[in-house]
Amino acid sequence: MDAALYGPAGFFVSGAGPADHFRTSVHASPAFAAAVFRLVSRLDAALGFPTPFDVVDVGAGRGELLHTLATLAHTDPGPVPLARRLRLTAVELAPRPPTLPPHIAWTTALPDAVTGLLVATEWLDNVPLDLAAPTPTSPGGTTSAYRYRLVDPGTGVESAGPPVTVQDAAWLARWWPGPPRPPAAGGTPDDPDLPVARVEIGRSRDEAWADAVRRVGRGLALAVDYGHLRQARPVDGTLTGYRGGRQVPPVPDGSCDITAHVAVDSVAAAGAGVAGCAYTLLSQREALRALGADGGRPPLSLAGTDPAGYLRALAAASAVAELTDPAGLGGHHWLLQPVGVAVDPLMAR
Repeated sequence: MDAALYGPAGFFVSGAGPADHFRTSVHASPAFAAAVFRLVSRLDAALGFPTPFDVVDVGAGRGELLHTLATLAHTDPGPVPLARRLRLTAVELAPRPPTLPPHIAWTTALPDAVTGLLVATEWLDNVPLDLAAPTPTSPGGTTSAYRYRLVDPGTGVESAGPPVTVQDAAWLARWWPGPPRPPAAGGTPDDPDLPVARVEIGRSRDEAWADAVRRVGRGLALAVDYGHLRQARPVDGTLTGYRGGRQVPPVPDGSCDITAHVAVDSVAAAGAGVAGCAYTLLSQREALRALGADGGRPPLSLAGTDPAGYLRALAAASAVAELTDPAGLGGHHWLLQPVGVAVDPLMAR
């Protein structure tokens, strides 16, 4: 998975970028960036208008979010102008886009110290992870410990691998509860037609998020992603692929995005352990409404007094509706990990 996404010919390193293959909240509507900018403005005030104020975008794509935030900062002076204090950093393994403005820094590694906002929009779902499944000790026997799933990178065909490590077994025991469902009696672990109940070991995502939170000296770390919670883990996992706007088999040959939803509560606990304070978990719908994007239909009376204004308001409401649709982008979780600030004033409606 790591080679398929981030190797020399990996999906995120070569090509035109993720926007050509799937829609994220950043690409779907400027309403998302506007909401993030409101969060930036509130956080800036809560931190006492520091110089510089950092916005670090982890998994920045082609820098679209940072570009929009810079534009908004220049058009909204605020009580203490932010534009001159704003330090924008894109963290991405792909080459720097030639059209990206020079004031946006481009790096492959997280900065050591952040004062402000660290944001990761659909990053954690692309942090590589291992899959595992139970296997019987003998045909028709009782279920043994989990074993990793191996995959042929050219075909996507899976087979059983070695037993999971002690660390991964401990993660599964804590975060992916319930006894594993054994394969059909009489099967063999290497039978490609054998039904398996795959699980996705999120320990690598926990470590990645904890490392990101560790870089925030004062401010907020925000992860926006598809995910699930301990009491409702998906049967057989969520691993899938995307190419050209379509869902495809997750063959790790570099030709498609390979993604799996995030065990949000596990990631959140890892970040809170580093920050030493509690996290806040919201739905994208709740978060956007708190930041002024409620998607409400404009009053019909406006159409009679200001037709152009009504059409603009209707278009804006439609854009927010896409961002809050629970069957699509509205299914995102917002994980907010504060460091030295309180979350409640930042997300007050």
